[in-house]
Amino acid sequence: MYQVKVNDKFDFEVEASPNELIVNKETVNFDQVVLNANSSNVLYKNKSYHVEVVAFSAAEKTAALKINGTVYQVQVKDQFDQLLKQLGLDNLTTNKILQLKAPMPGLVLNVLVNAGDEVKKGDNLLVLEAMKMENMIKSPTDGTIKQVAVKQGDKVEKNELLISFN
Repeated sequence: MYQVKVNDKFDFEVEASPNELIVNKETVNFDQVVLNANSSNVLYKNKSYHVEVVAFSAAEKTAALKINGTVYQVQVKDQFDQLLKQLGLDNLTTNKILQLKAPMPGLVLNVLVNAGDEVKKGDNLLVLEAMKMENMIKSPTDGTIKQVAVKQGDKVEKNELLISFN
C-alpha cells in the first residue's frame, strides 16, 4: 500500500497491481492510452484527461503531473517509508546545515548575499580567492541567511565561519 499526498493537501491510500487500482479502499476503473514515455490519455467516469509527467524524482519519490493543463505535485510513501516513520527513523537523511565554513584559506573577493536573504541549494554566496584562483562558494542547503561573518577584502583561514543559516 502507498500513501499518496497531492499538493501537500490531499491524502490517498493507494494499492496497485497490474490488473487493478484501489484508491481509499474503492476500486477505480479507467481506460488509458499511452502516448509516449511521459504522457497518456485517461478516460475516467466518461471524462477524458491528458496526463503528462513534468518532473520525476525516484530518489525523493515525487512527481509533478500536468493534468488537463493544471500541475499537481505528488509525493508517494511506500510501506518502508511508513515503517521508518513508525520507528522514528524517517528524518535520518535530513541534514540541517547551519554553518558554512571556508574550505581553504584565502581572500574574500566578493560577498553576494546579505543577512535575511533566502537561498536555494546551489545558489552563489561568495567568491573566495585561493592560490591565485577565484572559487565560487555555493549554498549547501535551502534556507535563510542568518549572518554573513565576512566582508569583501577579509582574509580567512580554513574552517573559518563564513555564513550562518537559520
